[in-house]
Amino acid sequence: MKKILSLFSGAGGIDIGFKSNSFETYAAIDNWDTACDTLKKNKISKNIICSNIKDVNFSKFKGKIDIVVGGPPCPPYSKSRFYIKEKKRALEDEDSYTLVYFCKALKIIKPKVFFFENVYGFFFKPHKPALDFFENECKKSGYNLSFKVINCADFGVPQIRQRFICVGTLKELGKFDFPESTHSKVKESNLLFKKAKWVNCKQAIGDLDVKLPEDKNNLAGSKHKHLLKLIPPGDNYLFFTKERDHPKPEFKWRSRYWSFLLKLSPKEPSWTIQASFSNNMGPFHWRNRFLRINEIKRIQTFPDNYKLSGDFKDQWRLIGNAVPPLLAKVISKEIKKQFF
Repeated sequence: MKKILSLFSGAGGIDIGFKSNSFETYAAIDNWDTACDTLKKNKISKNIICSNIKDVNFSKFKGKIDIVVGGPPCPPYSKSRFYIKEKKRALEDEDSYTLVYFCKALKIIKPKVFFFENVYGFFFKPHKPALDFFENECKKSGYNLSFKVINCADFGVPQIRQRFICVGTLKELGKFDFPESTHSKVKESNLLFKKAKWVNCKQAIGDLDVKLPEDKNNLAGSKHKHLLKLIPPGDNYLFFTKERDHPKPEFKWRSRYWSFLLKLSPKEPSWTIQASFSNNMGPFHWRNRFLRINEIKRIQTFPDNYKLSGDFKDQWRLIGNAVPPLLAKVISKEIKKQFF
C-alpha cells in the first residue's frame, strides 16, 4: 500500500479521498488540537502529529513516503483578504511560511508525487510572486508541475467551490494529466463522453431537512432576518437594490460581501462553504435558517458518520477548510492509475 504524508491535515478530507483508492496515511500533521483530535477519532493515521509545520523534522520521513499531500492555510491568497487592509498579501503575509515549508518538505523527502490544494486566488495576478516561488522551488527539487483551477461541482461535489489544484511528479515520470470532468451545469452527451448535471442541494441534503426548535435569539440573517425571508432561493442582498428594480431598496449595489444574506437554491449546488460561521453571511438554507453541521458535511462530501471534535464553530471551521473527499478521491484515482 502506497503511503502518504499529510500536511495541514485539518479534518482529513484529502486523507479520506486518498484512502478510498488504497493509499495509507503514514502520518498526518496539523497544529490545531481540535483537528488532531478529529483525525484520531476517525483513525486517519496511526501517527497524528500535533505540531507547527516549522518544528517538523522532515528527514525522518525520507524513504518512507510515496506522496506528500496538503493544502497550506489560505488566508494570504483568499478573496476575503482584499477586504482586510491592515493585513499584507501573498508572500508578504506572515502566514505565507506554510507555503515555504510545504516546498521544504518536498525538497527533503523527495516523494514520487505530491498533491497541493489552495484557494483559486492563488492563481490571481496579485499573487504571481507566490505562484512563481512555488513553481521555482518545486522545479529546483526535480518536479514537473500540472496545475489548474477546478470547480468541485464539475466532479460531483454539490458545491460550486473553485480551487487551485497542483499535482507534481518527479521529472523522470512525466507530467500528470488531469481527469475529464464528470458533471456540468447542463447535462452533456456526445460520442466521446457523457456528463451528468451538477448535483443540487436538494439531492445532497433534502433528506436532512428536519424541523427543529428555532433559537429566537440567534436567527439567520441577524438584524436583517426579516429581509432574508423575502429573498428568493438562490439570491442574496442584491435582491434589495435599485439596480434590481426593488421598489424599496435596502442596500447599495455591491456594497457588501457577495455572501451577505446569500440563500441556497434547492435546484442548484451550494456556493462555497466558508471556514468561518457568520450570522449574516451565507449560504443559508432555503428555509431561512442556518445550515447544520450534518448538512455542510454532505455538501463537502464527508461521510455522515464522520466524527468531529470541538464546538459548533470549530466543527464548521474544520469542514469549511477541508478539501472535499470526493474531489481528492477523483484526483488520487488518476494519480494511482498514472504512476503506481
